[in-house]
Amino acid sequence: MGPSVSREIASPPEVAWRLLTHVDDWPRWGPTVAGGTVPGGVIGPGATGTVRTAVGVSLPFTITEFEDGRSWAWSVAGVPATKHRVTPTDGGCVVSFEVPWWAPGYLVVCALALVRIERLAAAS
Repeated sequence: MGPSVSREIASPPEVAWRLLTHVDDWPRWGPTVAGGTVPGGVIGPGATGTVRTAVGVSLPFTITEFEDGRSWAWSVAGVPATKHRVTPTDGGCVVSFEVPWWAPGYLVVCALALVRIERLAAAS
């Protein structure tokens, strides 16, 4: 397990999961994401697509782990990237991001993403 950051969110886990898996929502919460494409618009096991970074560079991605409603991980341009997890709680859920051991600095970006996810989930 790599370094991680998490946030308790007072919204149903299904709401957070939708935000994490619908590619059109990624730019709404991901500070480094300007857009993305995947067939059907929703990621799933083994899905491949393209993510457009905030600086305008498009990179291929592959979903490398997927547990529906719970977690997914991906590689971007062949490099292992973040793992995303939703854990149900009595009051909503906890959303967590895990980064590779060599990328702890990216946790700052992930923490900002979690704040945005909380806001978006509350507005849903």
